[in-house]
Amino acid sequence: MNANPVVAYLQKPAEELTKTDIMRFISENDIRMVNFMYPGGDGKLKTLNFVINDAAYLDTILTCGERVDGSSLFSFVEAGSSDLYVIPRYATAFVDPFAEIPTLCMLCSFFDKEGSLLESAPEQTLAKACRAFTRVTGMEFHAMGELEYYVIFDDDGCFPAIDQHGYHESAPYAKANEFRAKCMLYISQTGGQIKYGHSEVGNFVLDGKVYEQNEIEFLPVKAEQAADQLMLAKWVIRNLAYRMGLDVTFAPKITAGKAGSGLHIHMRMMRDGRNCMVEDGRLSDDARRMIAGMMLLAPSITAFGNKTPMSYFRLVPHQEAPTNVCWGDRNRSVLVRVPLGWNSGVDMCHAANPSQPSCEVDTTMKQTVEMRSPDGSADLYQLIAGLCVACRCGFEMPDALEVAERTYVNVNIHDASNKERLAQLAQLPDSCVASADCLEQQRGYYERDGVFSAATIDSIISQLRSFNDSNLRAEIGQDKEAILRLVHTYFHCG
Repeated sequence: MNANPVVAYLQKPAEELTKTDIMRFISENDIRMVNFMYPGGDGKLKTLNFVINDAAYLDTILTCGERVDGSSLFSFVEAGSSDLYVIPRYATAFVDPFAEIPTLCMLCSFFDKEGSLLESAPEQTLAKACRAFTRVTGMEFHAMGELEYYVIFDDDGCFPAIDQHGYHESAPYAKANEFRAKCMLYISQTGGQIKYGHSEVGNFVLDGKVYEQNEIEFLPVKAEQAADQLMLAKWVIRNLAYRMGLDVTFAPKITAGKAGSGLHIHMRMMRDGRNCMVEDGRLSDDARRMIAGMMLLAPSITAFGNKTPMSYFRLVPHQEAPTNVCWGDRNRSVLVRVPLGWNSGVDMCHAANPSQPSCEVDTTMKQTVEMRSPDGSADLYQLIAGLCVACRCGFEMPDALEVAERTYVNVNIHDASNKERLAQLAQLPDSCVASADCLEQQRGYYERDGVFSAATIDSIISQLRSFNDSNLRAEIGQDKEAILRLVHTYFHCG
């Protein structure tokens, strides 16, 4: 049982697919075109189309890939030596759910003129981060995302939802549920491992349009796959919206006083098929070291996960978005949350279904920790790579467990009664410029072991500083018209 038609037809795990398998699928399923797809420096997915002229040509492109202009894709590639190769990764093959002409798509890796993997490419940066993590910890780094977005459509006035009360709402009060269900189906057909989908808190009417917030959450997989799946999911959601006459945005903020959209990233560490986040029914010391690393590098992680001025209009108190560097259990006011992990030891299935015999079930695989600062403007590969670096740093810090203890919070940090505790905590940056400054100060952690190239870090810092938004949040305040102008500028971020 697999939702991806390529995997289902060939009856092989995706990671075992070969060129022979791909050519067989194309031949036996009357595929007429092939698309190469890859992320650019702007965080969006790019596409190169091929018509299948004959078997020999198909074999050539699947073996040798094709040339692309790297300087048009990445700011760190100079025009004087810009040619790059893109080579398809067969494990990512899927049938384009939108193409009228039967088309097979594959994500690609970038290679330089020497035939070596491009060190600064987004997916290669993430791969290096994961290898370094495993070398230091002996564990695999897994991740998954919560993809939040707004669907926008004409207001017909029928069955209006209650403003800012859309969480898990059903039809007819939630009107984008069918759209979300189709998105989930198509994402799964591209290989995305989806956990669930639902309507989210945010909903409101503005200028005759309904803005309805939704979320699609994924299952934890190897970090490289997690980034690929989120990249394809955004591509699917936008394409389907366009074809259905809807608009969607992953923008972190829509207007003042309404829920913004985040891109929370859950993480876990695996060894020999076992989740290392839990030990004896409690959060393990290794998990606490992982969290300590994120506490250390939290200020600069925003440089990867919050890449437009609008990002910092979401990171304000009382909006279920973090503002301070701290962590806690089941606490949505903190930066890193430890969600419920099914570790009560109670057979809840039997309690809900008395006719079902009671049994012991190992639920330790479910435990993750969640970074809550990123949003839809993030560069997905840089973000997950940055988190991987931070988690690795926790294992290299001699005082990691003390840092974890010092930054733990078990109260609503924004409640007035906790102002003394709040004053003890470091704050997240409040602008792109501040994030760039934090990355400049902490860049050594990311460049260590060659994970992030110096050129990549320079490019990110330059881009963030170009927004010149140091005082923007204070200048605009709650001016809805000014916020809407900013929203329009960065509406289709990431």
